[in-house]
Amino acid sequence: MRAERLTVTIPPELIQSIDRLERNRSKFIQEAIRHELERRRREELYRSLRHPHPETQELAELGFEAWAAGLSEDSGDALVDPDAGTEVRWSPEKGWREVDE
Repeated sequence: MRAERLTVTIPPELIQSIDRLERNRSKFIQEAIRHELERRRREELYRSLRHPHPETQELAELGFEAWAAGLSEDSGDALVDPDAGTEVRWSPEKGWREVDE
């Protein structure tokens, strides 16, 4: 993987704490960044699950197993219609919003 150089200002006491745990500062900081990005992705997913899009509210309340049990075997082709619905995006500040065209 290609790496890029980044300059970051860190207080000396934080650097000392890193150095006590890891010889390779870059490796430590990369792992910390990956961990934080994953934490934020999970947080956004949980926020989305707590505030589902109105078009999926019924499914969220019903539960996946109950919904899937109600499907007939030949309904698989009709589950997804790429031309139906409204394109939306999740915003942490505003919730689900229609995509501006």
